[in-house]
Amino acid sequence: MSEKSAAMMTRSSFQRALVDFSVMFFERYMPDPFVIALLLTFVTAALAMVLAPHRSPAAILDAWYGGAFKIVAFAFQMMLILVTGHAVAGAAPVRRTLSRLVSGVSTPGQAVLMMFLLVVPATWLNWGLGLVVGAFVAREIARHVRVDYGWLVACGYTAWWICNSGLSSSIALSQATHGNPMNIVEQLTGQMVPLSASLFSAFTVVPTVLTVITSALVFPLFCPAPEQSVCLDVHNENIPASAPSPITRSPRSATEHSVILSFAIALFALTALVLSWYEHGFGFDIDSLILTFLILGLMLQKTPVAYVSAVREAISQTGPILLQFPFYGGIMGIMTATGLAGVISEFFVHVASAQTLPFWSFISSLIITFLVPSAGGHWAVQGPFVVPAAMSLHASIPHVIMGVAIAENVANMLQPFWAVPIVAIAGIGIQRVMAFTSITFLISLVICCISVFLLG
Repeated sequence: MSEKSAAMMTRSSFQRALVDFSVMFFERYMPDPFVIALLLTFVTAALAMVLAPHRSPAAILDAWYGGAFKIVAFAFQMMLILVTGHAVAGAAPVRRTLSRLVSGVSTPGQAVLMMFLLVVPATWLNWGLGLVVGAFVAREIARHVRVDYGWLVACGYTAWWICNSGLSSSIALSQATHGNPMNIVEQLTGQMVPLSASLFSAFTVVPTVLTVITSALVFPLFCPAPEQSVCLDVHNENIPASAPSPITRSPRSATEHSVILSFAIALFALTALVLSWYEHGFGFDIDSLILTFLILGLMLQKTPVAYVSAVREAISQTGPILLQFPFYGGIMGIMTATGLAGVISEFFVHVASAQTLPFWSFISSLIITFLVPSAGGHWAVQGPFVVPAAMSLHASIPHVIMGVAIAENVANMLQPFWAVPIVAIAGIGIQRVMAFTSITFLISLVICCISVFLLG
C-alpha cells in the first residue's frame, strides 16, 4: 500500500470516528431544546447567586418574572419573520422551483453545493425564509439521493449560519432603526449605525464569506458511509401540507378565495411601504422586512384562505420556539437585573483595548448566546455594556456590534434554539442534526476568532 493510500485511509478513519462520536454524544446526552431552556434557567439563577451584585433569591425571582414577558413584543416580531418567510417558501411556485432545481442532484457533493446555493441567499434576505428553504430543499434532495438525512438537514442549517450577517439581522437592523427600543447606540450616542457600516463592512463580510466557503468544502467529507446512514423513507414520509379548502359558490367562499382581494391588500401594503421609504429614506428595518415578506407571501399564495393555511402550518411547526421565548426572556431578566451580564461582559472589557474590544465582545457573546440565544434578546443584555465600553475606549462601535452578531452565528451551530423549526419541518430528531452542526461550530469558531481579531 502506498503512503498516499495509507494517509487517505487514516484521514477517512478519523472523519468517520469524529462523525460516529458526535452522533453518539448528541443522541445520548442532548435533551429536547425546551428542556435545555428550563435547565439554563436554573444554571443562570445559580450563577447569579454566586456572582451577581444583586444575588438574593427574591431579587433573582423578581428579575426572572420581570424579564419573562418583557420579550413578548420582540418575540412576536421574530415569529412574524419566521412565519412570513415560511409562507413564501411554502408557496406552490417556490416549491416547484426548488424541486426542479434539485432534480439533477445525484451525489453528496452536489447536494451540499445545491443546498448552499439556495439557502445562503435566502437566509441573507430573511433568516426565516432560509430556515424553511433549508428544510424543504433537504426533503427534495433526500428523494433523489440516498444520504444520511440528519447530515442533509444539518447541511441546510449550516448554510443558514449567515443569519445574523444578512438583511434580517435583528442586531444590525435595530441599530439602524430610529426609535427602536433595542437601538442602544442611538440611546447612548444619538446616532444610528447604517447597514453600510455594519452588515456591508469588511469586518462582517470577510469572516462570513470564509466560513461559507470553508463549510461548503468541508461538509461533504463528513457524510456518513451508506451502511451508517439513516435515510429519509420516501414512501412513509409525512410531508406537512394543508389540504385545499373546497370552493363552493357563496359570498363567503368568493372572498376567501379572491385573488383580487389578496393582490389588492398586497398593493395597499406595498404603497404604504414605498410612501414610508419616500418620506424617511430607503432602508430596511424589522418592520419593513416583515411587511415585505407579508406582501410576497400574499402574492405567491394568491388567495387569503391559502395564506391563512400557510401561516397555520408555519405556526404549528414553530410553536416550540415560541414556548421557549418566555424562559429565555426570564434568563435575560436575571442576567440584566441582577448585574450578572455586567459581571460577564465587564470581565472582558477590562482586558480589552480599542483594537481588541471587538474580539472580546465576540468571545463574551459566545458565552452569553448559550444563555440568551435570540440575537435581539442577547443584544438587550450585552449592548448596554459593550457600547459604553466602545465609547470610553474609542473603539469601533460597528465592529463591536457585529462582533456580538457574528458570535451568534457561531454559537447557533451548538445552541439548538433556532434549529427547532428546521427539524420540525424536515421531520427529524434534533440530536442527529446537531451532531453534524457541531463540526460547523468548530470550523466557524476558528475562522471567526482569527478574522475578528485581525480586522477588529
